[in-house]
Amino acid sequence: MASQQELVECLESKSVLPKEWRHTVASVDRSLFVPEVFEGGDISADPEAWAQLVYSDVPVVTQVNDGQETPEGAFRLSTSSSSMPSVMLEMLALLEVRDGNTVLEIGTGTGYNAAWLSHRLGDHNVFSVEVDAEVAALARQNLKHAGFRPTVVAGDGRHGYPGGAPYRRIICTCTMREIPRTWLEQCPSGRIVTPWGSSFFSGSYATLDVVDGEAQGGFSGYPAFMWDRSHRAGAGRISELYHQEEGEKGTTEIAPQNVIQDDPAFFTSLSVTDAWYRWCDADDDSGEATLWFFSDDRKSWATVEYAPGAETYEVEQYGPRALWAEVQTAFLNWHDLGKPGRSRFGLSVDGSGQRVWLDDPNNVISRP
Repeated sequence: MASQQELVECLESKSVLPKEWRHTVASVDRSLFVPEVFEGGDISADPEAWAQLVYSDVPVVTQVNDGQETPEGAFRLSTSSSSMPSVMLEMLALLEVRDGNTVLEIGTGTGYNAAWLSHRLGDHNVFSVEVDAEVAALARQNLKHAGFRPTVVAGDGRHGYPGGAPYRRIICTCTMREIPRTWLEQCPSGRIVTPWGSSFFSGSYATLDVVDGEAQGGFSGYPAFMWDRSHRAGAGRISELYHQEEGEKGTTEIAPQNVIQDDPAFFTSLSVTDAWYRWCDADDDSGEATLWFFSDDRKSWATVEYAPGAETYEVEQYGPRALWAEVQTAFLNWHDLGKPGRSRFGLSVDGSGQRVWLDDPNNVISRP
């Protein structure tokens, strides 16, 4: 039967377990923070398979569709989980926790990350906010069984938790579109780490150093976290979003796969904030594919048809927005700037909002 030691060895074999976190990871049993039944695991049906998943470096989805009753065959949106341990360690490395730091966690989930923080820093230094009251209650129970008693409150993480402020660190485990001013007020001097982005591209950590209530930092990593529930991106099956409507047809010389590479997609996401894409390969081994775009409000869609060796690609756009035109414009703007990589962009946040800049904080590119 798999054990916590196997998880430790797995993380060490990947060279992702820093020495300052090894004792914590080895001491806090992940199984205490995973329910008996989760997406893909059932301890009563197959205890060995359940344990293998729990003690592997994989995420464990513990809730779908906000805990609402979901009919069989319906779309299942993951809404709470025990994160992939290596990703947790990646975020904690960015956070640069120091002994004695007071930490606010946004998104308690199962409580596993709060347990790590409590083991390292002490219960009195750890505060966690969870938007789902039922999830928060289960996390408190998990933490208590594991011997930890950090402060866990149910509420909107965008408002932070003034009861433990000021904090030296804020770590957020859901994707944010913007950094709330409240976080700067509650962490006026320290560091904030959060998944950040828009519907088009959300695969970045924002790591921000805060001085006198003003934050500045950059982007890194390729996280895939669930969204802040109040500002989710669109999601669903194509069959639920496309109903055989006839759109306006055209062509483009831009190969569709080029616009969804990480660097141009990051840049596009700064202006096309409320639309998302999905690449669908043909099932006939032809090498052909369709790149779909959908607006978050489900009123507009676009397709670009890829065929190997083609020099032009068919485009179709439907709805009040010409989504491909928006994406194409952003892509060409990125080209005009010299195709900058994401690492050259930074984020500044203060009382007036947030600004994304290129190379220098004075060279503001966007105010998403």
